Parts: sequence; structure tokens; C-alpha cells
Amino acid sequence: ETPVLFKQELQNEEAKEGKQVRLTCELSKPGTPVKWMKGDTFLHASEKYEFKQHGTVAELIIRDVKSVDA
Repeated sequence: ETPVLFKQELQNEEAKEGKQVRLTCELSKPGTPVKWMKGDTFLHASEKYEFKQHGTVAELIIRDVKSVDA
């Protein structure tokens, strides 16, 4: 089976505190499960974090951005 690769890797994004930021990446195979992490910690869907996936594109939306989210 062909390995799943990043067609488009995460790019650095800037956001003002209190706003939201959207991080996206594109995979080589649609429907591939994506796990989002900050350092060694897995992120879980919550009021702060929202995950979306459309075909090969995966998105992480971080709401109410704080400096600790860098």
C-alpha cells in the first residue's frame, strides 16, 4: 500500500490574541485520519479546538488564541 504523504505541509500562521486561527495541511490520500498535536500532547475537539477534513485537506481551527498556543 502506498504511504500517505503531505502534499502541503503546515505553514506558520499569525493571529491576534482572542481571535481564531486556521491551520491546514494536504495529504496524498483522501480520508486519511489525522491526529493533531502540540509538542507531545494530542489535541482533542473542544470549544477551543475544531477539526475538519474534506477529502485530502485537514484543518485545525484554534479559537480564542493565546500566546501559549504558539
